[in-house]
Amino acid sequence: MSVPQTPALTTEPALLLDLAGLIIESLNLEVAPTEIDPDAPLYGDGLGLDSIDILELALVVSKNFGVQLRADDANNQQIFSSLRSLANYVAVHRTH
Repeated sequence: MSVPQTPALTTEPALLLDLAGLIIESLNLEVAPTEIDPDAPLYGDGLGLDSIDILELALVVSKNFGVQLRADDANNQQIFSSLRSLANYVAVHRTH
């Protein structure tokens, strides 16, 4: 399954801020939600998350939005490439 890219959904500021807040809260980061660049990488050099952080984030996103995220999904690298990518995926696949 490919990750749909729908630019109209990725500009939803409320979802971007909600996800940024979840990232900060679940990973105990010391930044404000508005300080997370929606297009910066989440993993490695960008926000600096590692694979354990991504797993924790996947659990929190699944719980809060009803999105099915699987560790063996070939699209995970794209889904978690940036806050905007994650928001786009959540906007398309959320159940609540």
